[in-house]
Amino acid sequence: MKIAALTATAALILAGTTACGRGGGGEASGDKIVMAISTLNNPFFVELRDGAQAAAKDAGVQLNIVDAQNDSATQANQLATAASGSTKAVIVNPVDSDAAASSVNALLKAGIPVIGVDRTVNGADLDSLVASDNVAGGRQAADELAKAMGEKGSVIQLQGVSGTSASRDRGAGFEEGMKAYPGITVVAKQTANFDRAAALDVTTNLMQSNPGVTGLFAENDEMALGAIQALGAKAGTEVSVVGFDGTSDGLAAIKAGTLVATIAQQPAELGKLAVELAVKAIKGEKIEKNVPVEVVSVTKTNVGDFAK
Repeated sequence: MKIAALTATAALILAGTTACGRGGGGEASGDKIVMAISTLNNPFFVELRDGAQAAAKDAGVQLNIVDAQNDSATQANQLATAASGSTKAVIVNPVDSDAAASSVNALLKAGIPVIGVDRTVNGADLDSLVASDNVAGGRQAADELAKAMGEKGSVIQLQGVSGTSASRDRGAGFEEGMKAYPGITVVAKQTANFDRAAALDVTTNLMQSNPGVTGLFAENDEMALGAIQALGAKAGTEVSVVGFDGTSDGLAAIKAGTLVATIAQQPAELGKLAVELAVKAIKGEKIEKNVPVEVVSVTKTNVGDFAK
């Protein structure tokens, strides 16, 4: 890569970077950790970032956060910049689990520990992965949706960003769970890229071609909320909707009765654990290869335990 291009890329990345310096408890080493997030245009990843920043403050490390805005080429440039700087560890939430492999392997070859968070990187031997059990969560979503539908009817499935392990695993778990309910048929599957506006459009189109649908599973709350908007008065009455993430907006929709359930992750905890693992890796301490974080089915009966 030419020096001018590299400098321009670095400038763009720095413009979108937030940093968390020393402070709080713990030893203030000032080691630099780069956290590469797929997008901050999503409440889930904002909470993940906040948890990471709090943990960095407690540990006394410098956390530089870069936002790829769901563009894998942008993320590749950000990871290349991290490799060329004074970075001691990298936390990556890949835009695309396959596309990130080359950049992550370059970091690992350079001796920089890499921690995956929420999504894995296919074809790379990460030092550790902090993630929810998305397959189990998908199965839980199937159970909640089937229960709400009386174990019969037809379903639309809104898929996340193609190539992400989160979408793949949630979808696989949901499909596996649905096998227990022969009275339910999944009549349509389409990606809405984990995005609320995209889900509004996709659901509107799918409902026109499948007007008798009585259930909808969205692989995150943002898509579920977009679907609810498209469904209008049908949401929670004629059509049962289940989401995934447990965001504040998702919990509010459960209270309102438009969302049947969400599979709640703990994004702040994911961010916190990722930073703690990165700090241990910098110190040369042994860390677990896989650190699972529990997911919980949230419905109207227990939403009060989760809503802030």
